[in-house]
Amino acid sequence: MIRYLYADQLHKHAALQAGMHRDRAAQFRHRLKWEVTVDDRGWERDGYDDLNPLYVIWEPTPGVHGGSMRFLPMSGRTMVNDHFADLTTGPIVSPLIWECTRFCIAPNAGPRVAGLLMLAGGELMRAFSLTHLLGVFDARMISIYNAVGAAPELLGTRGIGRDAISVGLWPYRPDDRLRVLRRAGVSSEVSEAWFARSFGRSVGEKAAQIAA
Repeated sequence: MIRYLYADQLHKHAALQAGMHRDRAAQFRHRLKWEVTVDDRGWERDGYDDLNPLYVIWEPTPGVHGGSMRFLPMSGRTMVNDHFADLTTGPIVSPLIWECTRFCIAPNAGPRVAGLLMLAGGELMRAFSLTHLLGVFDARMISIYNAVGAAPELLGTRGIGRDAISVGLWPYRPDDRLRVLRRAGVSSEVSEAWFARSFGRSVGEKAAQIAA
């Protein structure tokens, strides 16, 4: 199932939390060779994890991390504005745009995990009435996004080849949701149920609460 958890809720899911941070270390430090911080527990964390972000986590079996990503609203501190402003036309500040970072897929995860995570990102856009998601990603992710059916609009790229880092925007488009549902192999009803289990209300009810 997909879980939507804020950072201050992660302690209730200790195994899932540990698996996420260890898989992030495996992906970003060991496979991609990024200069990220890994602590003595083997966890990859940074300062943005201290800002109570919202995590989307694929949990294939209880307590097991299958993939995840991290969200912060562009109305506060974000990685893009702090470190990648040269890839945009200037600081992006909006409560209707959320930054998505640390897109991580666990080792040996199946091909549908990327679609499941992108589906969850779309559900957040619907529920919180967002106009866009904004992401920082490496070159390999572009083909994954294209395969899922949710390609971003590239705002800027730094570097070349496999070392390239890009910033991109995903607008909310209802047709994208249908494509991603098919790619993820999940019904709309199941996706809605996962959201309601985490937030205690449906996507529509959450959107109405935000709008009120």
